[in-house]
Amino acid sequence: MQAEEKFTYETWPAAPEKATLEAKNKFLGFWFFLGGETVLFATLFATYLALKDKVPNAEAALAKDIFEIPLAFAATMLLLTSSLTSVYAMYHMKNFNFKKMQMWLGLTVLLGALFLALEIYEFNHYVHKFEHTFTSSAFGSAFYTLVGFHGGHVAFGLAWIITLMVRNSKRGLNLYNAPKFYVASLYWHFIDVVWVFIFTVVYLMGMVG
Repeated sequence: MQAEEKFTYETWPAAPEKATLEAKNKFLGFWFFLGGETVLFATLFATYLALKDKVPNAEAALAKDIFEIPLAFAATMLLLTSSLTSVYAMYHMKNFNFKKMQMWLGLTVLLGALFLALEIYEFNHYVHKFEHTFTSSAFGSAFYTLVGFHGGHVAFGLAWIITLMVRNSKRGLNLYNAPKFYVASLYWHFIDVVWVFIFTVVYLMGMVG
């Protein structure tokens, strides 16, 4: 079965993301990549926990003084909802419905962009209200490195999905691009899982001291 073959709903494979050897190799490489990413984030989490509330003087704001749970919760809801929309997109990809897949991916991009906008607002708020900057303390450096690094991954994921959508807008679905969409969706889920840990470790644990 060739990637350039024309498909219909009836002839589209049940698992198009794994229908070719090239697709299977993409998955293998992707899991190796995620293994490295997991180790990297684990290191950043460990560093943050070691440096949490390490400030230069008693007057400096601590995590419980800075973090605002409603803001972080809103960001969490945006990202978790974007994970759900990407699931719907992959459902329509497997059912050979390119237009609906593109629509749900567009909603995923929109929600991800709103998450990034909220994170930028959050950082700006902390800098101006609490003078909590990257260089203000070890705590600040650890916080902005961890959360900002995740934000960079969100931006990369958005660029990845947008690029796939634009490049394949006139091509439709085939066995060459279906695995690419699916792997991008898996990457997006990974980003969401990492954020759940950030919300728990950084924000919730930060509020309890």
